[in-house]
Amino acid sequence: MSKTIAVFGVGPGMGRSIARRFGREGFQVALVARNPTRLDTFTGELAADGITAAGFAGDIADRDALPGMIDAITARFGPIDVLEYAPSGLDMLNAATAVRDADAASFEFPLDLLLRTPVTLIRQVLPGMLERGDGAVLFGLPVTASVPVPPFGNLATAAAAARHYLHTLLHRPGRHRRVRGPLADLGPVGDSDAGNYVLENYDPALLPDPQNPADLADAIWDLYLKRDRFDQVFGARDKEMS
Repeated sequence: MSKTIAVFGVGPGMGRSIARRFGREGFQVALVARNPTRLDTFTGELAADGITAAGFAGDIADRDALPGMIDAITARFGPIDVLEYAPSGLDMLNAATAVRDADAASFEFPLDLLLRTPVTLIRQVLPGMLERGDGAVLFGLPVTASVPVPPFGNLATAAAAARHYLHTLLHRPGRHRRVRGPLADLGPVGDSDAGNYVLENYDPALLPDPQNPADLADAIWDLYLKRDRFDQVFGARDKEMS
C-alpha cells in the first residue's frame, strides 16, 4: 500500500515542491490550504505528473476543525505517514511585531500558527505513527527560530518555542527512532508568497541566502530517508537583521 504525506498550509513554494518530491517517490499526497483555487491548481499539477493527490480546503488556524480534516484525509488515503506543516509565512509577516514593541497580545497569532496548531495536528497523528513504528513530522521553520531577528520579535519567540517543542517531543535517542522531524530553514523560499515579500521589502544584504524550493524538497526527502539528525539549517548563519 502506498504511503501518504499530508501537507498542511501548502503554498506555491516549499509545500508544493515537497508534495511533488514525495509524490515522485510513490506517496499519495493530501494538500490542505484555505484557497480552493490554489488547491485545484496544485492537485492538477501533481495529477499531470502521475501523482495521486487530493485537496482539502480548510483553515489550519481553526484548531477545532483539524480532527475532522485528518479524518477526511484518512478516509481518502488511509493513515498519514508523513505530516508536513507549512504555514503561510506571509500571514506571519503581516502579524510581525518588533521585539521592543511586542506586548502579550502580539504573541497570540504566531503561537497559534507555529505552536498550538502543530501540537493539535501531532496529537492526532503521532499515536498511529508510534503504533506502526514508522512516520515523520516535517516542519519548515522560519529564520527566526534560530537567528535573532528583532523586527520580528513575536515571531522569533513563537518559532523558537515550536522548535524546542518538536525537539523535545521527537528527539528521543534509542526510542522511536523511526519517527522523526523537523527541518529548520533559514532562507526566503523562492516562489513562496513570504519569500517574494521579504525579497521585495528588505535589503538582500541583510537576508539569508534565498532557497530554491526544489532543492529544499530534495534535502527534506534525504532527511526523511536517513533520519540521522533532528534538523537541517539552510542559509548563512552570519547574517542577522537589525
